[in-house]
Amino acid sequence: MARAGSVPYLLGTSFHSMAYVEFGNPAAPAVVCVHGLTRNARDFDPLAEALSDQFHVICPDLPGRGKSSWLPDAAMYQPPNYPVALSHLLAHINKPVAWVGTSLGGICGLMLAAATNTPITRMVLNDLGPHIPAAALARIREYMSQTPERFPSIAALEAHLRQIHAPFGRLTDAQWAHLARYSARPVLGGAYALHYDPKIADPIKSSVPLDVDMWPLWSLIKIPVLAIRGAASDLLTAETFERMRGDGAETLIVEDAGHAPALMDAPTIARIRAFLNE
Repeated sequence: MARAGSVPYLLGTSFHSMAYVEFGNPAAPAVVCVHGLTRNARDFDPLAEALSDQFHVICPDLPGRGKSSWLPDAAMYQPPNYPVALSHLLAHINKPVAWVGTSLGGICGLMLAAATNTPITRMVLNDLGPHIPAAALARIREYMSQTPERFPSIAALEAHLRQIHAPFGRLTDAQWAHLARYSARPVLGGAYALHYDPKIADPIKSSVPLDVDMWPLWSLIKIPVLAIRGAASDLLTAETFERMRGDGAETLIVEDAGHAPALMDAPTIARIRAFLNE
């Protein structure tokens, strides 16, 4: 059963609120799960529910997503600002944590795990590596630029998700319906919009995609890492994945998935559990 909460965080000259859902016994070892660019905390419900018998699982909505407050300026939706908000959540949890980060959530994990005295003890990077090709960022920019402002029904919104997030893998109808339910935000006229501030797309749409090199950050990571790759991913290339393996990361390839595996299937959940228990 998910329990809702929130933490205040200071960004610039204003306090904002970051929402989260948590599962399991708060006295149990903590696992923080952080979603990708346009997603939200409820993506992790199947994983969190599966792990809740053994772990305290906390899944935040990044700023501007889900139930977290929107930021006043589109320019604030930049990756360096997200760890600022997440550090307040880590202070609230106030104990060592394992980290599961999908895409942008993995970038946040890299930044926080590389910090001195980090509370992160081990990390799952879901389809995110220290090198991101410009072509993958261009694809993301394209689909965000073409996202409709509103949908006439939840069914229409779900159909959109099935199309743009087909690389999530082989999801069941119930899983797609779950994603659609928590991705929908009611708007005037009985329609629905995706559950994020449309301004999160502005920095991406206004930028020129370039390769992102985070190898210097990766070199600072001293904790165990499980790297997960969708077999057809364009964001975590096979070359980067193999280099991560060579640097000591444990690895898992999810077949029939691209960027990024949904982490909803039993074999992947079992592998994550095993890694967390090592």
